[in-house]
Amino acid sequence: MLVAIVALVLALGVASRVLADRVRVPSVLFLIGAGIAIGPEGLGLVSQETFGGGLSAMVGVSVAIILFEGGYHLRLEKLRESPTALTRIVTVGAAITWLGTAAAVVVFLETSLEVGLLVGALLIATGPTVIGPILQVVTVRDHVAAVLEGEGVINDVTAAVLVVVVFEVLIAGDGSLVHLASEFVGRLLVGLAVGASVAGVVWLVLSRSNLSPRTGPLHARLIVLAGIVVAYGGAELIAHETGIAAAAMAGFTLGNVDIPHHEAVIDFLDDLSVVVLSFVFVALAALIDFDDILALGLAGLAIVAAITVVLRPAVIYLATTSERFTRNERLFLSAVGPRGIIPASVATLFAVELQTLGRPQEAQLLAGTVFLIIFATVVLQAGLARQIADYLEVSPMRTIIVGGGRVGLSLAERLEQDGENVLVVDEDPDAVENVRKRGLRALEGDGTDADILEAASVSEAKTVIAVTPNDDVNLLVCQLATTTFGVETVASRVNQPDNVDAFESLDVRAIDLSMATAWSLENVLERPSLSAWMNELGRTGDVQEIEVTAADLVGKTIAEVNAEIPDGCIVGLLTHEDGQTEVPTGEHRLQAGDRVTFLGQTDAVDRAIKRFHPHD
Repeated sequence: MLVAIVALVLALGVASRVLADRVRVPSVLFLIGAGIAIGPEGLGLVSQETFGGGLSAMVGVSVAIILFEGGYHLRLEKLRESPTALTRIVTVGAAITWLGTAAAVVVFLETSLEVGLLVGALLIATGPTVIGPILQVVTVRDHVAAVLEGEGVINDVTAAVLVVVVFEVLIAGDGSLVHLASEFVGRLLVGLAVGASVAGVVWLVLSRSNLSPRTGPLHARLIVLAGIVVAYGGAELIAHETGIAAAAMAGFTLGNVDIPHHEAVIDFLDDLSVVVLSFVFVALAALIDFDDILALGLAGLAIVAAITVVLRPAVIYLATTSERFTRNERLFLSAVGPRGIIPASVATLFAVELQTLGRPQEAQLLAGTVFLIIFATVVLQAGLARQIADYLEVSPMRTIIVGGGRVGLSLAERLEQDGENVLVVDEDPDAVENVRKRGLRALEGDGTDADILEAASVSEAKTVIAVTPNDDVNLLVCQLATTTFGVETVASRVNQPDNVDAFESLDVRAIDLSMATAWSLENVLERPSLSAWMNELGRTGDVQEIEVTAADLVGKTIAEVNAEIPDGCIVGLLTHEDGQTEVPTGEHRLQAGDRVTFLGQTDAVDRAIKRFHPHD
């Protein structure tokens, strides 16, 4: 019977993943639904007794695999995307979430501080099990994704260790805060040390074994899998609940060194994590007891509101204030912080422990609160993540700039300020490092190499811009972008005026450097105020050109349109389909295909664009 149940759980998990990919919704939503359907609240095929005492071990190893895979993908270059924000979220932010959640639980549920701190420790975690599926269907700028991924892996480790320490010291132990701190640091260091050590051994074995080309990929996958299990099991032998930290650390360490058959290992880990994620989420969702959740009443909803509407936005605001996050990106991060495997798996364990200590009401409260938060955040935040991202417009297509010199760097900074998703490509390591020091994303490599452009996700880019000081390099980049990858918009710096025709023959928007310099100097001399304002575009003022697509505006006069756009913005130019451009009067009527240029305050221009071009 157990074999049949496991087969059913895996089948439902895989089916949920396939369905989620088809409808572009995070898979955790369907996984939880499948678990509830076969659990006590549904068909009753799975219960707490189904897996016996083996569920804890199965979940533990599965979570270790998931966190190893999350750590493996967490490259140092990714952490450099937003180091300050990520550091604040996993330190001060984690502390605020822990203590704030504990306070909400104590106040609204009138329970002990120790239980409140236990629940708060559990709910620090977000986790790659929910963040990964979200980022598969939602495209955000790299620094936003880096914060979500880094927070998921690091805070899962923090939560897993902290909750054990809180239980053993505050609930079952002496209650000393000094003991709490020392136990937390000690267990964390044990897990990290074991994980790093195992990763070192795996790296040595893979590097020195001279694996054959035929069997090498298979052996590499098996050695890595053994490393995951050894890291988890070895740390658990030394100290309880340190295995998760060891697995995450082992994955992070191996992911940031060169190992043979790296791509084969990545593919293997991705496939393996999908399988174990499907099993674990369905199995744990089947254990949800709606009676525990309903027993919380309005107090439970108040806790959900405190965590999602108060604590999460406060943490994100404090973490991202000094970074390059836009207002809408902060709102997106505030609205997307779903809880996942760690709270679900550990809550089940400690509910049983509280029952053993003769505290059944607190056990019910713990399980009910944690599963309510998981259920609410997965449904509302993970399930609606794509709609939230679309509403907040935080999913820009990528802009690739080839050339990280002065021109490329300045352009990248201006486009980032405008909310673009920018990646700079340069083969000079010093230039790449300089770009990264400015807080921008960079890829080291030759921009004329198709493989490098593929690594930069050029097929998903809306714009490629070549700005190197070599026209031959720029022309080859533009040829690849237009003919090989079909990029919508391609532009280039042209250093020699005689080469402009060659670029324009490819439909490349060519910028003659000498003429651009002459225009800029003329503006500075003849139109100093306008020149100064243009240099500040994207900060206080903006100029944007869009095509009129709103059907209700076609045929209206400029005077009628002006009444519908925000104050602080004007229609500066009107360009017709035949290319004729003019400064419109109030009597000009808009026609389908006209292009309108707005000038004004940044916010006003943005609102006007949405009015004229609502799907932009």
